Amino acid sequence: MVNAEWMGKAKGSACVGQFIYHSAVTIALLVVLATSVDAAGDAQRGAVVFALAAGCGCHTPKEGPVGAGGGEVPTPFGKFYAPNITSDRTAGIGAWSDAEIDASIRQGFARAKGVESPAMPYYQYAGMSDAEVADLIAYLRSLPPAERASQPHQGELPLARWAYRAWRLVFVSSVTPPAAAPPAGIERGRYLVDHVSICTDCHTPRNRFGAPDRAMYLAGSARGPGGDPVPNITPHKTGIGSWSIADIVNLLTQGMLPDFDNVQGLMADVIDGHGGGPGFKDAPESDRRAIAEYLKTVPPIDNQVQDK
Repeated sequence: MVNAEWMGKAKGSACVGQFIYHSAVTIALLVVLATSVDAAGDAQRGAVVFALAAGCGCHTPKEGPVGAGGGEVPTPFGKFYAPNITSDRTAGIGAWSDAEIDASIRQGFARAKGVESPAMPYYQYAGMSDAEVADLIAYLRSLPPAERASQPHQGELPLARWAYRAWRLVFVSSVTPPAAAPPAGIERGRYLVDHVSICTDCHTPRNRFGAPDRAMYLAGSARGPGGDPVPNITPHKTGIGSWSIADIVNLLTQGMLPDFDNVQGLMADVIDGHGGGPGFKDAPESDRRAIAEYLKTVPPIDNQVQDK
């Protein structure tokens, strides 16, 4: 027979070991959370990120105030209305933790709801750096509270959250965001185009399920947001192949095309800001130049998009 005293000591040692193990895991998780999603951001730097993200225009009504929600986003899953992202604790995100806001932006998980609709391009923001998302969150917290209730979506699929989860499994690739963003040059431009300004959201055509067609990266679409055509911005002659870097920077600053015409509609809002918010024109010139330099390096794609 096994000695009972020895058995008691063994069980006690096992319990102590399990306690130490679970305590270590808990401490490690707390350290990770404290040093990532809840790292203090800077609202001033966040205003720059917000400008480069086209002022998160979907979340601002035409008449303002900034972040009060209401922008229409038509999709194959129904018509969506961007929610209030001001600091209001009831109508907005004032009661959310930094981690919950981060999860909504980069991971596509809405507080108390679950997986978000692809209308929220979290799968593109997923590559935004830890530092810049912390700054963006700090800026969002600085927005004056707006007591404007978010509008319910229209025409959603039955069991919508399950449908969004399935879409995510099929079309979203895992992305590990960098701790800090590239500081300058073409790499900075690529990062901004893909993960902050998300130019692909409008300038890359989508398949019947609403997923971007990566084979047509930035090649424009005859039917973009709202059904309007969106131009090819690859360096092909059917796109911006004849444009100089200075031409692109000028467009992103003043909305002026090389032929001295000016942009209209959504692109004008992206540049000038939406509902009184900041836009590309308010971003650092170095960032606009980085975007221009990167766009001249992407693979050229032959795709003539006719204007209306």
